Amino acid sequence: MIFDKLKKFYILFDSPEIDSPPVFSSGDVVSGKVVLELAGESKVESLKLHAEGFAKVHWTESRSAGASTAYTQNYSDEVEYLNRREVLLQADNGELTILPAGRHEFPFSFQLPEETLVTSFEGKHGSIRYWVKVKLHRPWTTVRKIKKEFTVIEPIDINTPTLLAPQAGNKDKMARVWYRNFGQVSVTAKIDRQGYTPGEVIPVFAEFDNATSRSVVPKAYITQTQTFIARGTMKQKRSVVATLCGDAVGARRRETWHGRAIKIPPVGPSILQCRIIKVEYMLKVCVDVPGTSKLCLELPLVMGTIPLHPFGSRTSSVSSQYSVNLEWLRMAIPEQPEPPPDYNSIITEEEAEQNMTPPQAEEDFSGILERPLFTYVQEFRFRPPPVYSEVDPHPQPLNMRPRCMTC
Repeated sequence: MIFDKLKKFYILFDSPEIDSPPVFSSGDVVSGKVVLELAGESKVESLKLHAEGFAKVHWTESRSAGASTAYTQNYSDEVEYLNRREVLLQADNGELTILPAGRHEFPFSFQLPEETLVTSFEGKHGSIRYWVKVKLHRPWTTVRKIKKEFTVIEPIDINTPTLLAPQAGNKDKMARVWYRNFGQVSVTAKIDRQGYTPGEVIPVFAEFDNATSRSVVPKAYITQTQTFIARGTMKQKRSVVATLCGDAVGARRRETWHGRAIKIPPVGPSILQCRIIKVEYMLKVCVDVPGTSKLCLELPLVMGTIPLHPFGSRTSSVSSQYSVNLEWLRMAIPEQPEPPPDYNSIITEEEAEQNMTPPQAEEDFSGILERPLFTYVQEFRFRPPPVYSEVDPHPQPLNMRPRCMTC
C-alpha cells in the first residue's frame, strides 16, 4: 500500500546553531525543509505548507442563576499575527507526481511580517504560538499532516530614555488597633531604572521609618502578572518570582538599604503590545505593619531582551546619589534559593478587596512559562568590582611616609 511506503515525514528548520532551535523576530526569514523518506515509488498529488501565528485566550466561569440553577460562561478571543501559504510540490496540469524511493527534501522560505509581532508565550488561560503545518495529499489514502512550532521573541531594548529613567516613590500608613494609633510606618524606595534583563541584579535603595512601638520587617518582591482579556472581561494570574528579606526594624528606629540586591531569575520578557494577553512585572517594597494591613510600595519593571550597554550615556547605577555601602556587592546569591512566598502574603487588604471583583486573579506556581522559552532568554551576568589597586594613585613624598620601627 502507498501508506506503508512513507517511512518518515518531518519538518526541519534552518538554524545557525545545530544543537539549539532557531529564534525569530519581526521581518526575519523563516527557512527550512520538509523531508520525505519513501520505502518505494509513490504518487503524490500535492505538498502544501501553511504558516500561522495566533494569540488565543480561553477560560470558563461558573455562574448561578438561582438556588438550583447554574451554568458555565465561556470567555475566548484570538488575534492573528501570521498567515502564509506555500505550495512545495504540485504538478501544473493537475496530474500526479511520481517520487522514487529514497529521501526527498523540499525547501521552504517565507518572511515574517515587518510589523511588530508578539513574543511566544504559554499561560494557564492563553498562549501565543507560531507554527508551520504541512499537508501531504496522495490518491486513495488519507491526508498526512505534520506540525512544528517555532519561537518568536520580539526584542525589547532597555537602552531607551523611558526604560533608563529611575523609578522612585514613597508611602506611609498609620498602625492602629481598633481606635488607638500606635504610630506611623513609612517607606521610600528607588531603583536606578525601569528596564532590566533576566539574570541582572537590581540594587534597591530604600529607607524604612518605623515610628511605632513594635518591630517591623521590610521585604522586597518581584512579581509577574499575566492578564488575559476576552469580551471585556479580564482574568489574571499573579506570581512571585524573586524575594528579598531585610532585617527587622526596631520600634522607633530607621533602617536604610544602600543598594540591597535582588536577582531577577530567568523569566520571559514583558508582553505589552498584545490586545488580549499581557505580561507585566513589578517590584514591591513592603513592610508588615502591626495591627493593620501590609504597607507596599510598587515600582514598575519592564523585562527586556537587549541588556544595558556597558558604555552608555548614563551610568547604570545611582550610587552617585547615595552614600552606597558596598557590602551588598559581596552578598552571595544561593544556588537554590528558598521558594517564593504565596502572593497572598504580600498583598495589602486594599488589593485583596480589589481582587474580589473582576479582574479575577489566580496565584499559581506551576511555572511562569510552561513551555521551554527559558532556553531562549539569555542570562546576563556582570563582572565583580575590581580589587584594590596595587599602586597607590596618590603617593606621598618620601619624607612624609611613616618609618619602619625596626629599620
